[in-house]
Amino acid sequence: MDSALMDAAVARAKAGDRPAFGQLWLDLSPRVAAYLRSHGVADAEDVTSEVFLAVFRHMDRFSGGGAAFRALVFTVAHRRQVDWHRQRTRRGTWLTLDDLGSEPASPSAESAALAAIADEQVVAALGTLTSDQRSVLALRVVAELSLEETAAVLGKDLGAVKSLQHRALARLRRKLSPDPYPRDALARLNARHA
Repeated sequence: MDSALMDAAVARAKAGDRPAFGQLWLDLSPRVAAYLRSHGVADAEDVTSEVFLAVFRHMDRFSGGGAAFRALVFTVAHRRQVDWHRQRTRRGTWLTLDDLGSEPASPSAESAALAAIADEQVVAALGTLTSDQRSVLALRVVAELSLEETAAVLGKDLGAVKSLQHRALARLRRKLSPDPYPRDALARLNARHA
């Protein structure tokens, strides 16, 4: 949703317009869930619902437009994922409903294997990052927040966020491509300029 539409939806939601709440949910909830999953929250959909319930409950006190609303949503999401991890540490490992049984309609073995491989690679790559680095990348890429908004959500200064982003991207680059200049890429580059 572009910024003008987001601003309008936020204004309508503040006035109590239910379809506007739905529009904001549809636009932001997949990003919030992805942010939570990137931090290892097993029941990301449930926590996403909690985030939006908390935000919508206090919508009458919110002031600002779409960008401020998006930053608020991800601030709450960040705090909820921290709380989720604290709670899990205190209670120990627990099962979600998804862990208890298979779904009635299962994907094909091939698609399940490909999805598992892709998920494992992403989780493994993200696992090499610090929690702060994961947060910065998720807020910048998934939530599409600016550097300034990301700094506000995390309670860090702008320079720290830039540094975290730079280090995270460098670490992922090394993880995903240990050789920064693969031979075949160098050969193609040399062939073009010969």
